[in-house]
Amino acid sequence: MSSEPLKPWSYVVLALIGDRGAAPHDLVDMVRRGGRLFYAAAPSQIYAEPKRLEGLGYVTSRREPGRTRERTVYTLTERGREALRAWLALPAPFPRIQNEANVRLLAGDLIDDETSVRSFVAMRDELDELEALVAEGEAMATQIPHRERYLRLSFSLARKLLAAHREWIDEIERELDGR
Repeated sequence: MSSEPLKPWSYVVLALIGDRGAAPHDLVDMVRRGGRLFYAAAPSQIYAEPKRLEGLGYVTSRREPGRTRERTVYTLTERGREALRAWLALPAPFPRIQNEANVRLLAGDLIDDETSVRSFVAMRDELDELEALVAEGEAMATQIPHRERYLRLSFSLARKLLAAHREWIDEIERELDGR
């Protein structure tokens, strides 16, 4: 068992696995429904991390029947629970935000305002898509009673972030539209 340190992404995966366990496909599905607002991860990264955590002794796996074939389900080991509990007890820091849209705005002096506005207005379609995924997650939260209130609070933040981006795009459009 390695003593390799856990990465921030490792704690996300441990938290998603939780006490009830999860298969990699379940993790990808959880990230798809709202998780995109909080952490950036490719499906390949999501599939790989539980295997890495198992090698480090933080999770264990078992095979279970799936819809079409067997699937691997990961559960926390005592070491994984202890690491996650210790991390959860730390003061929650202000989130690191990787915001490519803001960088584009900062460099707005390098293009004309009309092009910049078109770029930001185009984000509304993605916001619509994300809102639909959040709604899907909210609907599924009732099926996970042990986490329902935590999911509800998380989706509340997701909705507020989406609304803030809509307001921001409106502001950019008003300010740079030239009218």
